Amino acid sequence: MKAEGRSGERQFEGVGVAPGIAIGLAHRIESGELPVPEYTIEPDQVGAEKERFADAVARAQKQLRKLKTKCAGIPGAAGEELGYLLDAHLQMLTGSRLVRGVVERIEGDRQNAEAAVRAVIADIAKGFARMSDAYLTARIEDIREAGNRLIRQLTKTPYKALHGLPPGAVILAEELTPADTALLDPSSVAGFATVLGGAESHTAIMARSLGLPAVLGSADLLTSVRGGETVVVDGNAGRVVVDPAPKTLAQYRRLRAAWLREQATLAGFADLPAVTRDGHVVVLQANLELPREVKGVIASGAGGIGLLRTEFLYMNRDDLPGEDEQYAILRGIVEAMGERPVTIRTLDVGGEKLAYSLGPHIGQSTNPALGLRAIRLSLIEPKLLEAQLGAILRAGAHGKVRVLLPMISTVSEVRRVREIMEQVIRRLKRRAVRIADPLPPLGVMIEVPGAALSADALALAADFFAIGTNDLTMYTLAIDRADDQVAHLYNPLHPAVLRLVQFAVEAALRAHIPVSVCGEVAGDPRYTALLLGLGVRELSMAPTSLSRVKRRVRHLELVAATQRARAIMEQWDEARISELLDEFNTGEH
Repeated sequence: MKAEGRSGERQFEGVGVAPGIAIGLAHRIESGELPVPEYTIEPDQVGAEKERFADAVARAQKQLRKLKTKCAGIPGAAGEELGYLLDAHLQMLTGSRLVRGVVERIEGDRQNAEAAVRAVIADIAKGFARMSDAYLTARIEDIREAGNRLIRQLTKTPYKALHGLPPGAVILAEELTPADTALLDPSSVAGFATVLGGAESHTAIMARSLGLPAVLGSADLLTSVRGGETVVVDGNAGRVVVDPAPKTLAQYRRLRAAWLREQATLAGFADLPAVTRDGHVVVLQANLELPREVKGVIASGAGGIGLLRTEFLYMNRDDLPGEDEQYAILRGIVEAMGERPVTIRTLDVGGEKLAYSLGPHIGQSTNPALGLRAIRLSLIEPKLLEAQLGAILRAGAHGKVRVLLPMISTVSEVRRVREIMEQVIRRLKRRAVRIADPLPPLGVMIEVPGAALSADALALAADFFAIGTNDLTMYTLAIDRADDQVAHLYNPLHPAVLRLVQFAVEAALRAHIPVSVCGEVAGDPRYTALLLGLGVRELSMAPTSLSRVKRRVRHLELVAATQRARAIMEQWDEARISELLDEFNTGEH
């Protein structure tokens, strides 16, 4: 909790995961971890306990199928999102590590089924907690939801669905499941805030799909809020205000009205070109994490996919995806994008247990961020890379693709990938398999200081650069944003980070190869002028950010942005850099 005034106003900080301002009456959803009995079963009871568990799994599967049927009528991206999600939950209840782990505990430890489910979820959660990738870390929510569904079946605990909500309610809860969120009616719910959850969770994705302002991860939210109190959810600032003072409430009503007007305005930018006032074209593309997001990418007006993460191919499964399977999925994305280019990044996972399918291919790492991950893993296990490159080359026969290599730090890594690609090409040609013609460009992520400082050499070995400012900032400043103790020190405007970006961009321009930025700064209009002023002409971002950045591009004059970027690059003080940038953004440039 941040502050308390005489009016009773309380403010709570969290993570704003869906933009906008919601104002309404608080509706608390009471929840908590289900109590689970724990006992040891006799040897002759193992069979019956396994049968009881199997019955619970069957009932949970039936429940999910009914829920999927019920949700089929939800229009737009939210309905599609929920359909995929429920399919994923069904897979978790079909021969998954969760189900097998419970059976093994019943047989080996003679645990009762409920306790075995809770223990297996805890084991899986430990593995996910060590992940460095926020999106992948957030997948533990899905495992927990599947496990809780099993526990409810085993303990015969009825599910308390969201119903009977008053119109315009603001929902406050310990946690909302993605299925709960998808079933919310935006016409009767103003927004929501929860104690648990993060920006990469399915719940956050659902909130954005439904257009509901939302704040997650507000730790103290439920400590003193009563049902029926007036609540403001500020999804832009990541703040929840309870019982706001009249002055605060009036201010938020003005903000909400302005936000609604902005939404109407931004909708008109999707079909407009991204051209500066002085006529310079900027390529705006979208990042894509899951195939189901393709429709949203196209609707956003993106000129292509600037970063297609392939980690989804390896998640929620025990085996590795083969070349044919990867090809089928990538081909679907490439064909859906039509003439728009698709930049496909090869596997970028860390050295921790984050994808069961990788199994023995990776082991424990004392520091996953600096260990066996990304291209390092692909080169140590070339079969992984060969399958990916084969799938990408084949998908490239159906549209425009580029290959992007993550966490490159030396020229020798690029050369080795080219050698492997040549081997894959020869193999495919021997089989008379149709592949991309011409061959797809091979680019590298500039996301570690060593790569940025070696950019001149890398530019001779690579066909294009993609600057990942999130990792570049983290590695340059030695700051882990997930660590609350140091997260406040993370700053992409640090002069050291900016100089590395400048160095990489200039190296690319000298070598006449394309260079893009695909970190979070690419999707924040605050940084648009600076990036363009440094020479960047391609930006890739979340589809929801595209209209705001396009609007900023269309209001910019590149000459003025370049002059301001030069002035900024002469500074060494972070505060002064921020001041110069904000001053420019608030001016008529």
